[in-house]
Amino acid sequence: MKDITGLLGIRYPVLQGAMAWVSEHRLAAAVSNGGGLGIIATGAADADYVRGQIRQARGLTDKPFGVNVVMISPFADDIAQLVVDEKVCVVTTGAGNPSKYIEAMKAAGIIVVPVVASAALAKRMERAGADAVVAEGCEAGGHIGEITTMNLIPQVVDAVSIPVIAAGGIADGRGAAAAFMLGAKGVQVGTRFVCAAETVVSQAYKDRVIAAGDTETVVTGRSTGHPVRVLRNKLTREILAKEKGGITHEEFEELMSGTLRKAVVDGDADYGSLMSGQSAGLVTKIQPAAEIIEEIVNGMRAVYASLGEYYR
Repeated sequence: MKDITGLLGIRYPVLQGAMAWVSEHRLAAAVSNGGGLGIIATGAADADYVRGQIRQARGLTDKPFGVNVVMISPFADDIAQLVVDEKVCVVTTGAGNPSKYIEAMKAAGIIVVPVVASAALAKRMERAGADAVVAEGCEAGGHIGEITTMNLIPQVVDAVSIPVIAAGGIADGRGAAAAFMLGAKGVQVGTRFVCAAETVVSQAYKDRVIAAGDTETVVTGRSTGHPVRVLRNKLTREILAKEKGGITHEEFEELMSGTLRKAVVDGDADYGSLMSGQSAGLVTKIQPAAEIIEEIVNGMRAVYASLGEYYR
């Protein structure tokens, strides 16, 4: 099985998660310059915006970086073609099956890494030609599946022969080391990078992540079949109350519309969607992306060194 650093052309096996409104060109470039793989999130943005993000990132780094293509975006076809035209190094995908795009992307020399929440989908992605998969457990922030990282990773590793990158609840070297022990070849980190110095995230949002304890996240949208993990606030209390009374997927989407922008851009910590993983309790400060990566890698090394004491 190929080493993930060699596959992606990066120094450290650390990927930055694609977070709408958060993972734009400045963060992606900073992560790549720090030795990881920065990823530009596209969300529901159009191709013109994404093209600008790619070119601005190239102005800040000469290292590989990726673009995340969201299958449910109304512009998915346009962005899938754009990453081919722009010869992006790596593409991650989410919220659906990217099989129809994989052949063209690989023909353009792009490394394709779908995000999956089950072993079954991981096997489908391998058959479709994916180079690796990100297996994301339900501890992650934002849209989630139902399986924990601890259980998902080894089952996906056993199901496929391509490299598996672990995601969901990983914010330090201990979590990363655990993921490697489960068979992962790399890790994807999201919530901790929300508080990177290079992000455009509002101070109010960062402050809430830093102040969060281990029980601060809640999952909304379960009743609609589209669960989303966020920090508790007035918005979540309103949503959960409506879910108890019965709410349709359409009503849920209408209620959530624009709330992530409120959190990231406007700094509305009460009625903005503060997407965050359960690892928020491990995030204690704002620091440069390169420093975050260095701490994760050094933390992994410390774990491995300590393990040697038990096997002498």
